[in-house]
Amino acid sequence: MSGAGKTEHLRLGFMETMEVDGRGHIGGLLITNQNGRPLEFQCTTPVKPNRTQEILFGESLQAWLLGELIGSTLLDRVSIKPNMIITSDPNLLELRNHTSIPVACAAEGKSKVTDQGGTLRLGGSILRFHGSHEIDAQTLAQQKHLIPDSANLAEPLERVREALAETVKTVFAR
Repeated sequence: MSGAGKTEHLRLGFMETMEVDGRGHIGGLLITNQNGRPLEFQCTTPVKPNRTQEILFGESLQAWLLGELIGSTLLDRVSIKPNMIITSDPNLLELRNHTSIPVACAAEGKSKVTDQGGTLRLGGSILRFHGSHEIDAQTLAQQKHLIPDSANLAEPLERVREALAETVKTVFAR
């Protein structure tokens, strides 16, 4: 069978974290097809660094906690691996140092990531990539035709935040 009629598929991962009062941070990862239809969702239990970790990690604590610890856990849990991960939190770009999957931040205005990495317009968003992995923007540019120009990549991130908030309400309201 030849690949001439083969349809290209793009799996997008949308990852967010949120702080749960007094309990630490939780994270969520939504995997969708290129049209935004959900394929899989995973979330973590709260993770709270201890005082020793706070001291030892210093200013890199958030990137380690959110990107490496929570982000890696979520990526390990999903059975459908995404072709790329999109977030709104620059701290989650740290995940890219622990996976071969490109990670991008949908930056708003004067975000902390404006001078880091390459950029790529995808759908209606400008994505910024980790400074050590600028090649990711060029690699993904070859697949951008799979995403409609009208795609709103911020909308699935909002769905993840809402799902995390609902999980917190349900689990911690007991």
